[in-house]
Amino acid sequence: MADRTAPNCHLRLEWVYGYRGHQCRNNLYYTAAKEIVYFVAGVGVVYNTREHKQKFYLGHNDDIISLALHPERVLVATGQVGKEPYICVWDSYTLQTVSILKDVHTHGIACLAFDLEGQCLVSVGLDSKNTICVWDWRRGKVLAAAPGHTDRIFDISWDLYQPSKLVSCGVKHIKFWSLCGNALTPKRGVFGKTGDLQTILCLACAKDEVTYSGALNGDIYVWKGINLMRTVQGAHGSGIFSMNVCEEGFATGGRDGCVRLWDLNFKPITVIDLRETDQGYKGLSVRSVCWRGDHILVGTQDSEIFEVVVHDRTKPFLIMQGHCEGELWALAVHPTKPLAMTGSDDRSVRIWSLIDHALIARCNMEEPIRCAAVSTDGIHLALGMKDGSFTVLRVRDMTEVVHIKDRKEAIHELKYSPDGAHLAVGSNDNSVDIYGVVQRYKKVGECIGSNSFITHMDWSTDSKYLQTNDGSGRRLFYRMPSGKEVTNREELKLVQWASWTCVLGPEVNGIWPKYSDINDINSVDANFNNQVLVTADDYGLVKLLRYPCVKKGAKFKKYLGHSAHITNARWSHDYQWVITIGGADHSVFQWKFVPERKSKEAVHIATQETFADSNSEESDSDQSDVPEMDSEIEQETQLTYRRQVYKEDLPQLKEQCKEKHRATAMKKRERAPGSGVKLHFIHGYRGYDCRSNLFYTQTGEIVYHVAAIGVVYNRQQNTQRFYMGHDDDILCLAIHPLKDFVATGQVGRDSSIHIWDTETLKPMSVLRGFHQLGVCALDFSVDGKRLASVGLDDNHTIVLWDWRKGEKLSAMRGSKDKIFVVKINPYLPDKLITAGVKHMKFWHKAGGGLIGRKGNMGKTETMMCAVYGWSEEMVFSGTCTGDICIWRDMFLMKTVKAHDGPVFSVHALEKGFVTGGKDGIVALWDDTFERCLKTYAIKRAVLAPGSKGLLLEDNPSIRAISLGHGHILVGTKNGEILEVDKSGPITLLVQGHMEGEVWGLATHPHLPLCATVSDDKTLRIWDLSPSHCMLAVRKLRKGGRCCCFSPDGKALAVGLNDGSFLIVNADTLEDLVSFHHRKDIISDIRFSPGSGKYLAVASGDTFVDIYNVMSSKRVGVCKGCLNYITHLDWDKRGKLLQVNTSAKEQFFFEAPRGKRQTIPATEVEKIDWSTWTCVLGTSVEGIWPLINEVTEVTAACLSNDRKVLATGDDLGYVKLFKYPVKGKYAKFKRYVAHSTHVTNVRWTHDDSLLVTVGGGDTCLMIWAHEPEGHREFKLCDSEESDIESEDDGGYDSDVTRENEINYTIKALSSNMRPMTGVKPHLQLKEPSVDERQGVVRGSRPPVSRALPQPEKLQTNNVGKKKRPIEDLVLELVFGYRGNDCRNNVHYLNEGADIIYHTASIGIVLNLTTSCQSFYVEHSDDILCLTINQHPKFPNVVATGQVGDTGDMSATSPSIHVWDAMTKQTLSVLRCFHSGGVCSISFSATGKLLLSVGLDHEHTVTIWKWQEGAKVASRVGHTQRIFVAEFRPDSDTHFVSVGIKHVRFWTLAGRALLSKKGVLSSIEDARMQTMLSVAFGANNLTFTGTISGDVCVWKEHILVRIVAKAHTGPVFTMYTTLRDGLIVTGGKERPSKEGGALKLWDQELKRCRAFRLETGQIIDCVRSVCRGKGKILVGTRNAEIIEVGEKNAACNILVNGHMDGPIWGLGTHPSRDVFLSAAEDGTVRLWDIPEKKMLNKVNLGHPARTISYSPEGDMVAIGMKNGEFIILLVASLKIWGKKRDRRSPIQDIRFSPNSCYLAVGSTESAVDFYDLTLGPQLNRINCCRDIPSFVMQMDFSADSAYVQISTGAYKRLVYEVPSGKQVTEQSHIDRITWATWTSVLGDEVIGIWSRNTDKADVTCACVSHSGLNIVTGDDFGMVKLFDFPCPEKFAKHKRFLGHSAHLTNVRFTNGDRFVVSAGGDDRSLFVWRCVHAPH
Repeated sequence: MADRTAPNCHLRLEWVYGYRGHQCRNNLYYTAAKEIVYFVAGVGVVYNTREHKQKFYLGHNDDIISLALHPERVLVATGQVGKEPYICVWDSYTLQTVSILKDVHTHGIACLAFDLEGQCLVSVGLDSKNTICVWDWRRGKVLAAAPGHTDRIFDISWDLYQPSKLVSCGVKHIKFWSLCGNALTPKRGVFGKTGDLQTILCLACAKDEVTYSGALNGDIYVWKGINLMRTVQGAHGSGIFSMNVCEEGFATGGRDGCVRLWDLNFKPITVIDLRETDQGYKGLSVRSVCWRGDHILVGTQDSEIFEVVVHDRTKPFLIMQGHCEGELWALAVHPTKPLAMTGSDDRSVRIWSLIDHALIARCNMEEPIRCAAVSTDGIHLALGMKDGSFTVLRVRDMTEVVHIKDRKEAIHELKYSPDGAHLAVGSNDNSVDIYGVVQRYKKVGECIGSNSFITHMDWSTDSKYLQTNDGSGRRLFYRMPSGKEVTNREELKLVQWASWTCVLGPEVNGIWPKYSDINDINSVDANFNNQVLVTADDYGLVKLLRYPCVKKGAKFKKYLGHSAHITNARWSHDYQWVITIGGADHSVFQWKFVPERKSKEAVHIATQETFADSNSEESDSDQSDVPEMDSEIEQETQLTYRRQVYKEDLPQLKEQCKEKHRATAMKKRERAPGSGVKLHFIHGYRGYDCRSNLFYTQTGEIVYHVAAIGVVYNRQQNTQRFYMGHDDDILCLAIHPLKDFVATGQVGRDSSIHIWDTETLKPMSVLRGFHQLGVCALDFSVDGKRLASVGLDDNHTIVLWDWRKGEKLSAMRGSKDKIFVVKINPYLPDKLITAGVKHMKFWHKAGGGLIGRKGNMGKTETMMCAVYGWSEEMVFSGTCTGDICIWRDMFLMKTVKAHDGPVFSVHALEKGFVTGGKDGIVALWDDTFERCLKTYAIKRAVLAPGSKGLLLEDNPSIRAISLGHGHILVGTKNGEILEVDKSGPITLLVQGHMEGEVWGLATHPHLPLCATVSDDKTLRIWDLSPSHCMLAVRKLRKGGRCCCFSPDGKALAVGLNDGSFLIVNADTLEDLVSFHHRKDIISDIRFSPGSGKYLAVASGDTFVDIYNVMSSKRVGVCKGCLNYITHLDWDKRGKLLQVNTSAKEQFFFEAPRGKRQTIPATEVEKIDWSTWTCVLGTSVEGIWPLINEVTEVTAACLSNDRKVLATGDDLGYVKLFKYPVKGKYAKFKRYVAHSTHVTNVRWTHDDSLLVTVGGGDTCLMIWAHEPEGHREFKLCDSEESDIESEDDGGYDSDVTRENEINYTIKALSSNMRPMTGVKPHLQLKEPSVDERQGVVRGSRPPVSRALPQPEKLQTNNVGKKKRPIEDLVLELVFGYRGNDCRNNVHYLNEGADIIYHTASIGIVLNLTTSCQSFYVEHSDDILCLTINQHPKFPNVVATGQVGDTGDMSATSPSIHVWDAMTKQTLSVLRCFHSGGVCSISFSATGKLLLSVGLDHEHTVTIWKWQEGAKVASRVGHTQRIFVAEFRPDSDTHFVSVGIKHVRFWTLAGRALLSKKGVLSSIEDARMQTMLSVAFGANNLTFTGTISGDVCVWKEHILVRIVAKAHTGPVFTMYTTLRDGLIVTGGKERPSKEGGALKLWDQELKRCRAFRLETGQIIDCVRSVCRGKGKILVGTRNAEIIEVGEKNAACNILVNGHMDGPIWGLGTHPSRDVFLSAAEDGTVRLWDIPEKKMLNKVNLGHPARTISYSPEGDMVAIGMKNGEFIILLVASLKIWGKKRDRRSPIQDIRFSPNSCYLAVGSTESAVDFYDLTLGPQLNRINCCRDIPSFVMQMDFSADSAYVQISTGAYKRLVYEVPSGKQVTEQSHIDRITWATWTSVLGDEVIGIWSRNTDKADVTCACVSHSGLNIVTGDDFGMVKLFDFPCPEKFAKHKRFLGHSAHLTNVRFTNGDRFVVSAGGDDRSLFVWRCVHAPH
């Protein structure tokens, strides 16, 4: 039989011909050592031109497409394509990987660039968003990521003169990025009029914010900042592909084949036209340039590399060539010389010298070439073409011999016969033609047996036979030269083949995998001499196998390098080399063949060599000599730990179910019981599928795990303490080198690792987010700082953590096979090993990745354990066959036989080792495993008297060993923990059941004992008293599922799984009697109460048999059930049986005969049941959870005092309910300890203990019962019930509004007014009269007889020279966002300034000068604000804004951290809180920032804001969270409050752990909606509720309620840091005693109330802050008030409209004051110079519009109800009012001569009133036929006309006062208007922008000078245009700050200011106008 191992020889990559110039740019550089670095296919190449040597970097597994050189020019970064592409940073000198960056990009990595220091690397992905990512590459960490652009990005560069600035360019764009925090913020380059908007291909940055970029048309665009400054026209003839910057200047290379050099100011130095040089050719295109001193490297599209010396630039050297673009298929080797011939779709044939590594000849053909062959004498070269022809050339001078075309389809294979007489040509026409060479290639035969295209051919040595392979997988033979098919296979028996290149046939069966029928192997070539075979396939792998290889799935060595399919592979004539060619990468690889005898010596090759070869992994098919698999290991490798439902899924499932059950939840639900239980002791240790999970702690206690519990066992006191942080099975445990902390890993969908303190049992850190399904191995580093973990996912991912920070350092796929152990090297913490099924791997860390190599062992064995020895390279591992393998580095030195059967545990000591195996023996060894010093056998005979139980069998399989305190600690597969004394005696400490589910459980009727029976075929009796031990055990012939004590406790009945049962003596466990009447499992068994006369036995086959115990006879059978019986109970009299089945049916039977009874539900409750273990019936209906589709309640038990019902369910929860449990979904207390289903629960006879057993976790848990009132406030382990009560403490309109508000981002806002019709910029213009008459407008003769066109607008300040306005500067903002935001007003600088926000502006107000300054960097509305109170960060403010989806783009929500005084941005945090950020808080040290999102999950995130790094993030709550705040003294503890929610959070490493607030300690406390939070000393927390109460919490338990601290909701609370006093603010009516503002002492016991003198009926305080002696208050009514603590005096600092929108705006004709009218029913008068509100009038109705009379003595106000009012300004008295309309008045205007008042309304009408007739206001006329509602109106200067803009986008002109419409356009053109506020009309068409499809320009106003117009729109922008602007899309300046929907905008007199009014933000902005200079 052939050898099935892989061959011993190997291949080493020696040379690669080619350079990747296609689809890549800027990928060719000089390194510091003056070598050249570039890439081909999947290989990084370092080429030394002086020595003509190449070195290779082989760390990629797919095509490399991008490359960047580190500024120090030694390190190189390369990026690849692929589904999960990664970036490697590697050393060009040693070719070792320094770092791997992965897990961010998809599709591929298009560009890379290092920054100036080389600390950061930026990468651009090929995904649809072209993601840009900035890395801290040494740590493998992402610093920032953002979507780059919607289209391809071609180049990216760091600005080398400004830190944290980048520039990217690509298809039709260039973007300038700034990096701040974790946010990359782009600004698009403005092409303007200087150049065309076009695709930019490359760029380079210079100083002073100048950027040079190469464009597609060959120009160079020069940018200053973000603006195009100038262009260098025609720098190249067409696209500029590459730009390189060096000390001397810039080099550019283009598609025109030229390289240009420029000096540092971009003045041209010289041009090198490569097309004109000797080696040049037409169509040469430059893809990459690198200028270094006097050398220039040039890479071309056609895979050449030129080197140009500057002073001799006409003679470039061609230093590398390759085939050009197009597939490369043809390969032939010369029969006698070291030459290889290749031919490609680029139509060239090339001859390469394998010794000189150079191209020696090339010739271009007419057609693409597909195959080649050299005649036996080496004279002719035949080439098969794609068009079906073939050509024969003479090799020496490449002249044509013949050209023959007999076929239409491509020729895919041709071969000369060994005697040189014939040429066989195989085509895609399914035939092979035979030509005679001497007859000038005359056709002499053809072979036509195939029905598919010909793929491979081989001749026999005697040239008489030809074998072919075809595309359908058939192998045929033909007789030569006639071409007759050979059908009789006998005559082929003795044929010898001259070559073997076929992929089919018995000799090469082994090249195919075992179970596949794919044809992905393209080429094969056999080396008969060395008996090896090389294959090339579609995955880019070159494989080396033995030849012949007869069995499928042979072992191989594999070599990566080619990226995609390899088309051909051939041995050179003397078998020295293998040549392979790549199809898509069109590269030629030359591999050196290292035969066997050499490779023995090659063990000591330099590392570089082994690395290049380390990619030759062995194949994984089974060997022939595999040892038998050990049953235990077999079992363990098959465990997957998959769950149907993970605990993480519960919240979502609950939400889904809640919808269904809303109705039932409204009913009053049963309260949870008063008493609780506490875990007391666990019998069990998880040994059956875990290893090395048992250790001594520092204090000599023992730590191990079982189920979901970490156990710390004190062997002196025989007590246990528990770590209960996990919620599912723990699978592994590792101990910190200092033996005080332990790491445990669990099962879970996103499984977590907890590191916890064995003393305090508190978690130090929780690591999540990387391992799926579970964590199966852990190890600490020797310094204790790092932790390695292995996951249970299919790739067994390995992660290396900095566990204290919770940071992932590196990760990598471990292996397809299961990994059992991971160990970190104690000497070099960057190295580690993993061992497992059939492998041993040695890893080292590289940045964010790990690089692993398999250990070299002869045959692959399964490793069960491993440990490092006494030096960094020594490793010892235990195998499944009982050997210890000794490794040095990765080489197996020797093996030592240690145990019979697998070695499961090995432990290193100071001097020597200890091992344990399946044979039950503990062995001590010396430090080289030479001698075994001592062995201990684990036997019953040596058990010490103090043992806590009995050994089940001798020599149990040993799974864990640990040493310490003079003892050896041993854990066994049978669940026992033993302590072996060095002198021999063994003490058993803890034990539990072995593998197999435990179902049977019974408690003794009057002693503290219980019995269990399990599928492990044992019956055990346990002592529940403090001695906690197993008293007796008996082996059964079958497993059992139930057991029961008789009422006197003397007998014990046990039901077995085969349908039999026995009754045994309860003390000795000896048989009394046994029966076997059933076939199915006995599922429950019960003695009748009293004397125990009857025994009821329930079985899986639906019957209950009743036996008479005395007579041992069956006396009755209960029939009638349809399903498996699950539970049985007797009544007190022993006459009635209650039965439950698996289909949730409930039946009753009468004993002893078993007659079925029907009993109504009401009666069942009255029956006195002896026990209650059933789960059905009305008295327990509340025990079924919401999500009962996925979880069954498996067991229940009622306490003997009938008060508490305990249940166990499939999810591992033990719950306590108050009995009877009526009504659905009762409240409960819930305990997590069991990992999977709880199979049974029982109370002891006196209710003092609850005993539970777990199915899969095999453990018996004992819980102490703590009756009511016994509980001090210790942390109760229970969790409260799931559904909160529906009553959340009341309703409040403000809370509801805040909860339900939908913050849309401005960019998505739609129109505010219900407009109809076509937008102005889309309307087709009707030609004017002049145009109709053929007079072109504007072409009138210069001297016209007609009157000159009048002014468009009457100008008011004609005297002065008119100056246009250039810019607007924000001067004042009236407004504060108080109605839906909170805690957003703070003191700064010891109370000298205050800070608050409105719209998207942060405002700092100086209280002495009342000057405002603004922070304007937010792109959308600010929702929250907080200040950093740590003295190290004075005046540091954080603000969070609204955002769209959390995709990290510019519209994502973000948090800005900034300096309030300088307004400088310190950090920007882009976040995933889609919707917006609603709460932020700084930690005590000021370094961390906590944020809460408005996304559906209401995510809670913690940031290191200075670095922009996200520390941790977690789903917060299903409903809105209002506030989350750090405790003032902590960086790790914070509290969040919201809708029916209060949670107490801890930051552990990178994980957020939280506890719900527990209310049960106070009678009738219910979870209300919580609105605010404050803190006191000693872990006190105060939360304000919607009902006005304040809850006081100690830790997370409610200890007191301050009832009605306010009469309405408590919206805000503030904790003063210096004295601990607390300020609260709420909603209440001002009264003598109380107010909406109160100041409390530290415990919230006494308070002092303040009244806010605002004159409101109800005060509603939204924000409070306390300074020195002053309290700052922000109210719902947009006021900010300062209250003195001593005198309670109120000083209103800020006023604003409380409800919006503000619709009306009127500016005074001569003074700098203006009026605003809003939806809140007030009109307010504002003074700009005084910066304050002068007056306000309450109208009682929402106001819509307001206007001053021309003299400024009267004001007209239009109301929403159709009424209008005229006030006298001096007295504010009403002069007149009128209501002629029923719908809102939209605009109101006085005519310039003060005669008329025009009133426009929604009823599509304008009414005229004559004011000269006095205050009775009679309507004199109205304008009709208005197509829609009126928006704006303007009078003409002579008061004769009015223009109206309407909701149908139409502008109409009417006469005044007649109301007649003017339609004549020429007439309209001559009118001069007094004002212009219309957004419609030809004069203003330019104000409509392109993107107003959903939104509108809402308002406009032309300046008094008539030169400018300002507009406001639905996007919240103020824009400044020139007036008139009749051209579409006119140029403008835009000013941001408002929220969406501007409602009005006006110039003040003299054009000094612009006032804009906000709709959504209820704010008024005053902008100062900057006029152009004279």
